[in-house]
Amino acid sequence: MNSKHRKTLKAVFTDPTLSSIPWNDIEAMIEAAGAKKSEGAGSRVRFLLNGVPGMFHRPHPQKETDKGAVESVRKFLSDAGIEP
Repeated sequence: MNSKHRKTLKAVFTDPTLSSIPWNDIEAMIEAAGAKKSEGAGSRVRFLLNGVPGMFHRPHPQKETDKGAVESVRKFLSDAGIEP
């Protein structure tokens, strides 16, 4: 992971949960951590990271994630053994 990915990872694990993280940054960070990505129907995107599956909906029309989505990404990363 480069410094931008590490900054995004830190933002995902910030407490209290942030809601202004651009989804593209989160997606790039998950891929940089080694996840395999597959596109689903509509705005769905699936990841497989260290044997842990995750499925998310890309936010639209806005580019930033809401708190619930950030918390879901945090749980997915924790389950896959990724911590800041």
